Amino acid sequence: MSKHIDQRPLDAEPEFNRFIDAAVSRRRFLQGAGAASTVAFFAANPVAKAVAGSMSKSELLGFEAIPTSTADTVSVPAGYKADVLVSWGDPIFANAPAFSQQNNADAQAQQFGDNNDGMTFFPLANDRALLAVNNEYINDEYLFTHSGENISADDARKSQAAHGVSLVELKKVDGRWVVNPQGRLNRRITAYTEMAMTGPAASHSLLKTAADPSGQKILGTFNNCANGETPWGTYLTCEENFNGYFASEKTVTLGKTYQRYGISDSDWGYDWYKHDERFDVAKHPNEPHRFGWVVEIDPMDPNSTPKKRSALGRFKHENAALTVNDDGHVVVYMGDDERGEHLYKFVSEGKYDPSKGRANRDLLENGTLYVAKFTGSDDELKGQGEWLELTFGKNGLTPENGFPDQASVLIFAREAATQVGATTMDRPEWVAVHADNKHVFCTLTNNKHRGVKDSQPLNAANPRTKNPYGHIIRWAPTQGDHTQATFEWDIFVMAGHPEKQSGLMAGTDNINKDNMFNSPDGIGFDRAGRLWIQTDGDYSNEGDFAGMGNNQMLCADTQTGEIRRFLTGPTSCEITGLTFTPDSRTMFVGVQHPGAHFPAGGDGIPRSSVIMITKDDGGVIGT
Repeated sequence: MSKHIDQRPLDAEPEFNRFIDAAVSRRRFLQGAGAASTVAFFAANPVAKAVAGSMSKSELLGFEAIPTSTADTVSVPAGYKADVLVSWGDPIFANAPAFSQQNNADAQAQQFGDNNDGMTFFPLANDRALLAVNNEYINDEYLFTHSGENISADDARKSQAAHGVSLVELKKVDGRWVVNPQGRLNRRITAYTEMAMTGPAASHSLLKTAADPSGQKILGTFNNCANGETPWGTYLTCEENFNGYFASEKTVTLGKTYQRYGISDSDWGYDWYKHDERFDVAKHPNEPHRFGWVVEIDPMDPNSTPKKRSALGRFKHENAALTVNDDGHVVVYMGDDERGEHLYKFVSEGKYDPSKGRANRDLLENGTLYVAKFTGSDDELKGQGEWLELTFGKNGLTPENGFPDQASVLIFAREAATQVGATTMDRPEWVAVHADNKHVFCTLTNNKHRGVKDSQPLNAANPRTKNPYGHIIRWAPTQGDHTQATFEWDIFVMAGHPEKQSGLMAGTDNINKDNMFNSPDGIGFDRAGRLWIQTDGDYSNEGDFAGMGNNQMLCADTQTGEIRRFLTGPTSCEITGLTFTPDSRTMFVGVQHPGAHFPAGGDGIPRSSVIMITKDDGGVIGT
């Protein structure tokens, strides 16, 4: 049985057991049939089925789809309920103050962070757990009574304290999960928490600063988008739009390596540089190189030092989808969330050995980074792919081309990807590995530059001009081996508007008036193989997006291609982040940046929140 499936304990769910039996059978077939398995998989894709007019109704999806909504609330299907677990500003320590917009930096450091995103549920016992949650950024207009105008030193520190990661112990009370402020594992990791740089880039001259001449001791993590988890029990948090925090009072001319990452002398309005000198790019031009990494955190040790894993490359990380290959190598798939950027894969040098426990914990320190190149016919929505190695001395990654060593390849991974000829993608965001451990999915959210900018021409994997709706691509590694250099791919779904558009803009044939959506972002599989799709798109409900309502979460059967809407979020929010209890009977989902009065209602300040979804009969979510 796949190691990917084995990472979570099994229960007696008949549907899941049937799926496991099928997965085992598939694996045996894959081992015997080799490359033929890929052909079989793509022959059954929903695009091909829909064209043939034989789209079958899913037996995996057991709920009734809900309509779109523009209400300032969370809606779920009949037979389900959604409760708020924790919101920005809630105390997570015993002596922490209650939420108030007037709270200072010290208070925020003891409270749940803002704009929660990716998350992982770590069970501790039947009635105890730890929830690790990213806190991506802040909304000035709500964090401060003055809306962020002329921030003070304490304001800057408060903003930094609202970023990072919140680790919150949960306990069951009367069968319901609640936050336990007494939990010994409760922890806030912020933009000023000490981190250790590891891997090939550690101690490199590009990472050294006046405050850290070693190039190994970094303060903080921020703009933590999505996440990952490891079979050895650690949490992976991913730094995305780090460029928006650096600025200078001076006009600074920075080189092309800064420009490629969007770093200039203007930030996105955070103004940290006015009170924390390390964010002044004129004074400390190496500081931006210390962000844009995957950070590994030990959630079971509140005193541990988080580790930035440089071997996984520096870019605007969305999430880190980790799986264990059949031969033991750890493989991590990652998207770089910007228009025209790339999709990456890391393969560990060492192998995972479950009998060695904590000894596996440095597997992400060394390995090989690759970037994807997609080929195929424009009108088929499928084709072949190749992983191009990003190793110093190979594929033109030489001093003559601006890469004097492996550290520079990793620090400037975007330039390295361009050098080797990687395919530009329509904002590759979350990646998810199917429970069969043989197929991988990635959301491509949208790209207004596709087919418009010369640097981003149409290609087989990104075939729509401007692509306002986004799509989800999937691939199968050759012979089911994630370390192989080749794969086959197809487009699982192309979001669109069949009521207003035609051709590719209408979407693939598994899109209809009852399940329309745009800008797929977060995705994840549950243990039974359901694909959960979350959106972060245009919620105007007008023009090309009329009828789509607020952002939402859908559920798909990747075998039949059927997609049903499961949840709609409150006004102006993004739905992002998902994780399950081991028995799949509670699902946790993030509501980020609601724009009206969620969750308090009335005149309450909108607060990003984690909600938990349960079934009235106590059953498995999605059945």
